[in-house]
Amino acid sequence: IFVMPLFYQHNINENTRLGIWHIEESESFFLRKVPLKKDVSHPHKRLQHLAGRWLLPVLFNDFPLEEIVIADTRKPFLENEMYHFSISHCGDFAAAIVSSGNRVGVDIEFITEKINKITHKFLQHEEYESAIQKWHALSSITTPFLLQTILWSSKEAIYKWYSLGEVDFREHIHFCDISKNDGQQDWLLPFEFRKNEPVDLSIHARTFNDLVLAWVLT
Repeated sequence: IFVMPLFYQHNINENTRLGIWHIEESESFFLRKVPLKKDVSHPHKRLQHLAGRWLLPVLFNDFPLEEIVIADTRKPFLENEMYHFSISHCGDFAAAIVSSGNRVGVDIEFITEKINKITHKFLQHEEYESAIQKWHALSSITTPFLLQTILWSSKEAIYKWYSLGEVDFREHIHFCDISKNDGQQDWLLPFEFRKNEPVDLSIHARTFNDLVLAWVLT
């Protein structure tokens, strides 16, 4: 498989791999290997859709693309659970995480100040104040947009990990803490998922200039 536009790859453990594809190809390139089962009318959204699925066998070359089915929640999955996987798109980028042994979720987002207008929709006030306080102890960046995007992307990754829908980001996904790996743009964020019985989750986030990647596995 031609892998030059593989923007980023991370082998998380022996059975879990993550990648970001920079979309530079035409639709015909992806259609050589990716079956277009989904009715996507917008040309760019169709490109994103195709690139995300193309990335799955780049990460594991025996990934059975033709066996993907769509759940009622619109989540793609494999009925035999040969692999668990999650896909995200943003602009000219597609991200995917694939695992043969773990439930997974992934999200990518551009960092823009627009996030400031919707922060109240996915973070409780006390939750955000705690995050800001911890952030200032770790980072010299004073504008809130990066932190807000990391928190939004983390909650999106958890939503995709859960996969059953009907999740209230403010009520069901609670930020606990944030820490940074020295010298790297890598962040670790413990969250508590409160939809049913509380579940402790560790979100890993990484920044690439104006792009945030977040992922979770259990």
